[in-house]
Amino acid sequence: MKPISILMYHQVGHFPNMKEHRATYCDLGRFRRQMKWLGLAGYSVISLDQAVSELRQNRHAEQKRVVLTFDDAYENFYENAFPILGEMGYPATVYAIAGMVGKKADWLAADGHHTPRLMNAVQLRQVQASGITVGSHSFHHIRLAEQDSDTIAQETTDSKAALEDILGAAVEHFCYPYGSHDRRCVQAVKAAGYATATTCQRAAATARFDPHALPRKAISFGDSLPGYWWKVVGKNEPKQAPVVIEAIGAGA
Repeated sequence: MKPISILMYHQVGHFPNMKEHRATYCDLGRFRRQMKWLGLAGYSVISLDQAVSELRQNRHAEQKRVVLTFDDAYENFYENAFPILGEMGYPATVYAIAGMVGKKADWLAADGHHTPRLMNAVQLRQVQASGITVGSHSFHHIRLAEQDSDTIAQETTDSKAALEDILGAAVEHFCYPYGSHDRRCVQAVKAAGYATATTCQRAAATARFDPHALPRKAISFGDSLPGYWWKVVGKNEPKQAPVVIEAIGAGA
């Protein structure tokens, strides 16, 4: 079965050139070209739920598939990426920080970057109603693997409950802030009732990965179409072994 590339985006818009943290920005023009290229190259853009289902059941072995994810739920996702996804008919998952809905991304200030606003409750409900999946990016956007077990449990369960109150629907997907996770984090996310969780490990998703520790490929500010192609098609084995509690295919 072909691996599935889960792509990681953050902000989408018009930005000045930068030397640091380039993986947290994507130029709007390049984003539009990337989305068009996926269709021209014969890729099916599928949801996280469908991806895990296919990996578990070993279906559609020869079909080229890709998943789109967006961290932090920036307002510029709503303004720039959301309309393009709608035009293309592409599903996606956007991860919201439950305790910062409608606020600014203040953590970026420490690196001298602009602090854009995050989507508010009305915007989150609107994108969800249009077919975008809203997942949790924790409650306070902290490095979970550096916290004690009680804090990890609170960040996963409280964020799920808060977002479900906002959306009026189940929140079934989680993303580890900064990619920070260990076995305790994976177990906490699973115990909280999430169906999947994504990391920052760079690799294509296969059935050997735990559904609560799925790898992704970061799309960077400077990625040209050839560079984008290379990230999408490459297997990109992770530099370190994945945290595995239960492989996707286990028990299936």
